[in-house]
This record gives sequence, structure tokens and C-alpha cells, in this order.
Amino acid sequence: MTNSNVRFLSRSQGRIAYTVEGDGPLVVAIPGMGDLRSVYRELATSVIDAGFRFAVMDLRGHGASDTSFTDHGDAETGEDLLALIGELGGPAVVLGNSMGAAAAAWAAAERPAAITALVLFGPFLRDAPKSAFAAALTRLQFRVAFAPWWGAAFWSAFYASLNKGTQAPWLAEHRRDIRANLSEPGRLRSLRDLALALDHSVVERRLGDVTAPALVFIGDQDPDYRDPRAEADWIAATIDADVHVVPDTGHYPQAQRPDVVLAELLPFLERHAASRHQRG
Repeated sequence: MTNSNVRFLSRSQGRIAYTVEGDGPLVVAIPGMGDLRSVYRELATSVIDAGFRFAVMDLRGHGASDTSFTDHGDAETGEDLLALIGELGGPAVVLGNSMGAAAAAWAAAERPAAITALVLFGPFLRDAPKSAFAAALTRLQFRVAFAPWWGAAFWSAFYASLNKGTQAPWLAEHRRDIRANLSEPGRLRSLRDLALALDHSVVERRLGDVTAPALVFIGDQDPDYRDPRAEADWIAATIDADVHVVPDTGHYPQAQRPDVVLAELLPFLERHAASRHQRG
């Protein structure tokens, strides 16, 4: 998943970068905010070796995608996802992390025929309750945090704090790659604009339209949830999901505990990607 084999999907405001490897039924993965395609490195080889075609896309303004986008958010990312599935000849099983998971759920509601199943890691399927004052304070904090002088270093440090519990052996390298990417012109601005635009209520109100079966992983130490187990229970009661609370894990189960994830993921793909591909 290096830039040497990157491809580009043309959209109205710029290009979305992606890689695709392997043959067979299509699986598409989306990282979360402020992350890179390589966060899926622990899953890629196993998924490809199991007989699937594995594509990973960068978010708008992230990784190798263009920084020319002016619109950001869950729905916009979901639209990019659906366009990529169309480009690659879907349908697809979609893997999403964090806000990438939110975008995947939105896309599954928007176009059910395009997505056969969902695999969600630390998903944001709703906004946490917040007062108007707290919301305004958060926006101010984002503007300060992503200032050009220290924004890349801030995000790298914050990213580390989300990896509570077991850490991937390549986390330090990955953080350096994120920091280097955010140091490129326009990328820090894109991250800030995405952070300011995020509104997961656009996903929550569509959850009743999600008919695709889902496999969900939530770290038991994920600091993005007030109560990870309560969030897992809510997701299980809201969509057709098999939810796993992963021990000793933060916001990135696919990177922190690939052993746990792959044990559930590969059989799930066999059931939902292969069967739909054969029928098609």
C-alpha cells in the first residue's frame, strides 16, 4: 500500500487516492480522520491471500488524495466510497475505522445494493451529547490545535493517545508518516476543515436504512467513547451487527489486535463477499 502503486479516482473537486491488490470479491477499506491507508497493513495480506480484491482509499486531503476539496464530512466520504465501488465493479464489503466507519454506514443506507456487508472499527455512528457552548469550544480548540506551527506534531501526539492498550509494533513509524504527510502543503488545512465539518447526526438518522449485516469491533479502552461497552450495546441494538469488545485495545482494533480481528473478519468475508460475488 505504498504510493508506488497508487491510483486516482476523479471527483468533482479533486482526486481520491487508492490502492487495489488481489483478485476475487471486492473489499474496500477507509481510514479514519487524520490517518493513512497504511493503517490497514495488518489486514491486507491476509485478506488478499484469502482470495479477495482489497482496495484502500485515502480520505479527501489525506495521504495521496488531492487537497483541493472544499467539502468534507461523513456523507461526502460516503459518496467517494460509492464512486470507488462503482469504479472497481462492486458490490463490496466495506471496512471503516472511526469516521470512515460512519461514512461506510451512510453509504450502506444510501445505496444498499452497492454494499453487501460492513466491518466497522471504533465507529462514530452518532454524536456525543454536547451543549452549544461545548460545541463552540470544541471548534475553537480545533482551530488552535491545527495551527500551522504545531498542528502536525499535535495530531501525531494525539493519535498516539488513541492507541491505548496493546500497540502495533510499527506505531512510531506510522506516526512519523502521518506527521510527514500533514507537513505537506494543504494537508493540515484539510484535516482542520474535516474536523470542523464533522456531524455524525447525518449518519445516525440513516441507521434505520442500513440493511447490510455488520461486524463491529470496539476497543475496551477506546478514549473516544465515554463508555465503550455501552456504545457496543447501543450499536448491537440499533443495526444488524455482531459486536465485539476487544480487550486491551483503543481506537484502532485492526492495527492493535489484528489477531482478534482476523479470526472474525475472514469467515465474515467468506460468508458475505464470496456468496454475493458468486450470485452476481
